[in-house]
Amino acid sequence: MSLTLETKEMRIFEIINIREMRVHFIAIGGSAMHNLAIALKDKGFDVSGSDDEVFEPSRSRLAAHMLLPEKMGWKPELITSELDAVILGMHARKDNPELQEAIKKGIKVYSYPEYLYEQSKDKTRVVIAGSHGKTTITSMLMHALRFNGIDFDYMVGAQLEGFDTMVRLSDTAAIAVFEGDEYLSSPIDERPKFLWYKPHLALISGLAWDHINVFPTIEKYNEQFSLFADSISEDGYLTWFKDDAVLQTIVGEKLRPYTHEAYGELETKQKGDDNFVVYKSKEYQIPVFGAHNMQNMAGAMNLCRRLGLSEDQFLLSMSTFKGASRRLQILGQSDNSTVFYDFAHAPSKLKASVEAVKQRYPSRKLIACIELHTFSSLNKSFLPQYYDTMKKADEPLVFFSPEVIDHKKLPAIKAGEVAAAFNIPESAVITSSEVLRERLDGIEFNNLNLLVMTSGSLGGINIKDWVESNSGLNINLNS
Repeated sequence: MSLTLETKEMRIFEIINIREMRVHFIAIGGSAMHNLAIALKDKGFDVSGSDDEVFEPSRSRLAAHMLLPEKMGWKPELITSELDAVILGMHARKDNPELQEAIKKGIKVYSYPEYLYEQSKDKTRVVIAGSHGKTTITSMLMHALRFNGIDFDYMVGAQLEGFDTMVRLSDTAAIAVFEGDEYLSSPIDERPKFLWYKPHLALISGLAWDHINVFPTIEKYNEQFSLFADSISEDGYLTWFKDDAVLQTIVGEKLRPYTHEAYGELETKQKGDDNFVVYKSKEYQIPVFGAHNMQNMAGAMNLCRRLGLSEDQFLLSMSTFKGASRRLQILGQSDNSTVFYDFAHAPSKLKASVEAVKQRYPSRKLIACIELHTFSSLNKSFLPQYYDTMKKADEPLVFFSPEVIDHKKLPAIKAGEVAAAFNIPESAVITSSEVLRERLDGIEFNNLNLLVMTSGSLGGINIKDWVESNSGLNINLNS
């Protein structure tokens, strides 16, 4: 059978694409990395990877997709000249033997965000940045687009209900929605991740100093968001939270060629246990609550409007939005008690989560428990940023592990120093997982909410298992 010129060109293109599909991941077990690996395999790429340790849930998910390395450790022999790209994760070090082999062989080494950009060059890129709320806003935007039948690619920092992976890269979608992280791109690329994406549409939710190990001053931290604002396409669009003083300065500090508009907080009303958004005299029942969520929703609505959805289409979609994993996630509840699980670790996130739960259930006692786990939260000079962040909690609990501090090679901190920084009693500071477990086991769930906030492992306590197995809880699990 003879081939037309067009068919021949298509076959050549397919052969080139197949040749370019061999990708190796250094540190494949990372939360973001393993999701990208799965997404590329689903796209038809030949994917390999290695790591020195892989934890759950990455381990099971990689195994299910036949991507879990047979043996742990770094194997330079996997870096062959047949590879078209190596993707380097933050978990690896600069002297990683596989990285050095890739450099020696002249194989292109990408950071995670750089590769996302390479795969989305021809798409309309939507990037959500900010110190807090970016995962929730990205989730809201994704939910609204899917609810309204719009095809899109994405990268989001949490597992969402209805989405198999945290990353999707397709050949069909014209839109790519990315959560824009300000942290470093890779061990050999110290630019913030979000500077790679060059968005057409962007959002900045609000700023609060974080990542003190990378940005030692608040001025250096804020500067990254000014650079992000500079990276937006000339014919693009930026929406930003109007009550943030730093963003007011960033947006007003120079003339930029693109359109920008501020957003505030959607109006709400409560009827019994139900929460409603009131917009243009119409009421929309919304499952999520709290001032930050209403601000997040206002920003997401602005982006959706730019993507062709009406306010009504967006708000109707929010009636089925249940939130992202570990963002005020309900682990269980009874008639008068609820257990919430949250990712909050930075001071602004902690304060917002505590206040949201207390405002939503003012008559219930609130026990709020946070684990200090990040470099910033365990840094003695950063701790004063937490002052009065748990003021609305009836019983605050702050847990940290001296072993984690030692592992991160940080100076030791004392319970009294943490208590003074938070402005809470020293008895509310816990440094032993056994003592924390005893405090949790002693809770009597009667007109009481428990809010557990951590970006770590809570000293090895699996809070979901604890909710399910604790016989003192009259809780119906729904997660």
